[in-house]
Amino acid sequence: MKSTGAAGSANPYHREQESVLSSGPDRGKAEPGLHCVHAMPFGPRPLAAGGMQGGYEFRLWAPAEKRIEVGLLGTVGGKRYYRCSEKDGWHSCRIDSARPGDLYVFRLASGLEVPDPASRCNPQDVHGPSLLTVPTDFVWDADWAGRPWEEAVIYELHVGTFTPEGRYATAEACLAELAGLGISAIELMPLADFPGRRGWGYDGVLPFAPESSYGTPDELKHFIQAAHRLGLMVFLDVVYNHFGPDGNYLHIYAPQFFTREHQTPWGGAINYAAQNSATVRDFFIHNALYWLEEFRFDGLRLDAVHAIYDRSQPHFLEELSQCVRAYARSCNRHIHLLLENVANESRRLGPPGEPGRYDAQWNDDFHHAAHVVLTGEGDGYYRDFAERPLAFLVRSLAEGFAFQGEYSAFHGRARGERSVGVPASAFVNFLQNHDQVGNRAFGERLLTLVDPQRLRALVALQLLAPSPPLLFMGEEAGALTPFLYFCDFHGELARAVRLGRQGESPEFAQAADRGESALPDPGSPRSFAASKLDWAARAGGAGREWLAFYRLLLGLRRDCVMPLISQLLPARHGLLTESGESFEIVWPTADGAALVLRANLADAVSPLFPTPLLAPFAAIGAPADDPDCLGPWAVRAYVLPAGAPS
Repeated sequence: MKSTGAAGSANPYHREQESVLSSGPDRGKAEPGLHCVHAMPFGPRPLAAGGMQGGYEFRLWAPAEKRIEVGLLGTVGGKRYYRCSEKDGWHSCRIDSARPGDLYVFRLASGLEVPDPASRCNPQDVHGPSLLTVPTDFVWDADWAGRPWEEAVIYELHVGTFTPEGRYATAEACLAELAGLGISAIELMPLADFPGRRGWGYDGVLPFAPESSYGTPDELKHFIQAAHRLGLMVFLDVVYNHFGPDGNYLHIYAPQFFTREHQTPWGGAINYAAQNSATVRDFFIHNALYWLEEFRFDGLRLDAVHAIYDRSQPHFLEELSQCVRAYARSCNRHIHLLLENVANESRRLGPPGEPGRYDAQWNDDFHHAAHVVLTGEGDGYYRDFAERPLAFLVRSLAEGFAFQGEYSAFHGRARGERSVGVPASAFVNFLQNHDQVGNRAFGERLLTLVDPQRLRALVALQLLAPSPPLLFMGEEAGALTPFLYFCDFHGELARAVRLGRQGESPEFAQAADRGESALPDPGSPRSFAASKLDWAARAGGAGREWLAFYRLLLGLRRDCVMPLISQLLPARHGLLTESGESFEIVWPTADGAALVLRANLADAVSPLFPTPLLAPFAAIGAPADDPDCLGPWAVRAYVLPAGAPS
């Protein structure tokens, strides 16, 4: 069926006339700052500009309910209920006495009181009342338009464990150091309000309410504005494939949000194609636009889109991209869209900014191959890479995906689409991230598993290849603190999560054999506390050495690699030894130049490389006695001018 959602509306990104965000090429020239609010059919609307006078209109899509009331908790105390009118599943009422700072709930016919699913702030957690806010109180700088995708160097962080305090404000104080290191984009793990005060964020249930344990919505905006003033983009990880298991009331009054045809590993699948899906699609498309417009995020990373099931035309992912691209054009901003997609669907990727497509995908194949090269591990999803890890690593560096339609033993089916010719900029490469560290039983970082010399070689390959790199918080300083899975569930749900973790991989099973107490308990505050970065370690000798190493490589990337990225043609590559331990990749450019990476990922000196090159702009690892060989775990990077032999 064809959706009647955002893509079919007269205004493709749902911007309504009362939005006060100025846009277009002259944005910001006529006023000192911007007051931004995203207008949408979800959530409360002030009846007068700013909401200071005239009250609010409240709306809730609850097609399974015949009677809905708004319970208003005024700032002076007491609660009053107001009956909503109903039409086509929407329940609405106007309350002239409602003011910013008031709390409110929706009361169902059963007497159950629930928060607004489009709440902009839920200060008493996901089961408590929602708060009326004034988004336009915050004044944004008018001169920030973002940065081109080719400049992306991404730093993923979890607000709650990035600093000891776990707040937006304390994270903001660390931004200058990251900018000085060479980071150009901060990627925040999900902020949709989740139950309790500890969690990764992927169990959020209030997608419009920033997690209250990290600070207020205005404190989040202050963090983003501070990043912009340092030249940093800020991306947000969003989850559009499921809701968390605790605090999700939609299944009671709007079961049409879910489909019975599919199930995700984390909960009921979202209804993107069946009856009533237009409202569901609008809910999530508005959520994307809300973060981009009202909070001025520079991009979104969509979590696990392989668990978004949609047979309609256009597909939800295509529709969302079209709406975001239209919004970006309207306000003359660089806005970037990223995917996580185990299915390796290259058709969803395109040149930066292309409507209907996405700028890039997290490249799990690069990570898995690199991890096996470094550690030799072959359990779980590493099984697919265990026999030929370096061949897979080279293919992912040069072509994007290692699996381009080949059979995956781990998944039990063919996986991926051909990615030769897709721009190198469409694949985000990482050696560590929240999943790959946190899904280990004990949350170990790579530096606790492998020799530093080996790790430096892989870091050099990651940062000097043309694909945008992603760092996980702390790795730039050689952090040794684990990043565990943690949550704040209680009762039977907490027990189910704990037992579920024990059976997720052979590593978990082995730990369980030593006794349940050997495994960190996800629900324990100790797991959360152990995952906080040790900032004091950055000042130690090892911390300073790693910071200097990353600063050097990111400077070389900025000066030597970034200028070539937009001109690159499909790469040529090959393994230079039968044992498959040395290789060369050449990325030619449209004007005849080339970027070249050579590497020897072995404990012995490499065989001869047949063609001498100019002096490398980067040399990582010890040199060999023969200048045409590479020492153990060595990487060399070159830029060849037009006409030079390659």
